[in-house]
Amino acid sequence: MPASHPAKTTVSSPSNIAFIKYWGAQDLASAVPENPSLSMTLDTCRSRCTVEHLDEEGAHEVRWRQGGGLETAPPSFADRVIAHLDRLREWSGCGGRFRVATENTFPSAAGLASSASGFSALTLGVLGALGRGEAGAVRSELARRSGSGSASRSVFGGYVEWPADADADGANCHAVQVAAASHWNLRDVIAVVESGPKEVSSLDGHRRARTSPYFEERLRQLPRRLDGVRAALADRDFGRLGPIIEEEAIDLHMIAMTSTPAIYYWKPATLTVLEAVRHLRRDGVAAWSTMDAGANVHVICEPKSEPAVAEVLGGLDGVDQVIRDGVGDGPAVEAEHLF
Repeated sequence: MPASHPAKTTVSSPSNIAFIKYWGAQDLASAVPENPSLSMTLDTCRSRCTVEHLDEEGAHEVRWRQGGGLETAPPSFADRVIAHLDRLREWSGCGGRFRVATENTFPSAAGLASSASGFSALTLGVLGALGRGEAGAVRSELARRSGSGSASRSVFGGYVEWPADADADGANCHAVQVAAASHWNLRDVIAVVESGPKEVSSLDGHRRARTSPYFEERLRQLPRRLDGVRAALADRDFGRLGPIIEEEAIDLHMIAMTSTPAIYYWKPATLTVLEAVRHLRRDGVAAWSTMDAGANVHVICEPKSEPAVAEVLGGLDGVDQVIRDGVGDGPAVEAEHLF
């Protein structure tokens, strides 16, 4: 019997940069976090994913594009995708199998939240291919089940908090949009100092987080930081926002460096960029740094400061690429498929 749904859908979904980080989990397999996180959804850094649902039985097919044509994805990537496809198939009761292809507009596995964009795009692509028009909370919950907690935030545009409200058993651990992209046009100038995969994955970093003697202290500081970021967003107060997000990013890396075994995400050029950001502020340019689990640095600023920030970062030794990004409206369905 022919399928009554679209069968093939392509979704473009953005990465995000967390102002308050997700680092440490109550349940890592299900991505139930220790603490709420709050992020800005980006616009330029995106994953495109085409998903086709086939009624026939058989193995899922996963391909990716890494600079050339589509090719079969390696097991290190394909296994996580297949596991999530199986979850979504069980959730929907659809049967059959899926054919998937994906590509990124930015470096993968380099601490730029490619799992957030990738698994949110995959989740939304499956829902589209099945003709399922689910509410935002359901889309976020399903993206979280991929094991990439930050994917739950990337299904929304603007500024997003996760978890909004989780039950004791981890259910209903979805994100919500707290402000639209139009609320505040913040920019993100990204200094890429490492474009290859990082040596220690974020998943391993989450596993080690509790071994740091500073893990519990950060949890005690987070309510104050979270309230400060919420208030700064509501008032569009960049002078209040900047110091909090820079402090929070340093804490994440301090925990990583003091975990057992220790994780050193920073490279020499990372320190060069961080010093340049401090010099920009000394010279009157309002810019503040934040980093996820990787060597690359996000420099958050307002539009008037973006050209100066991009010029300075682009001239630094060790910076391979500067990506000029900013707050975006979230995922979009595209007409052109990858296959």
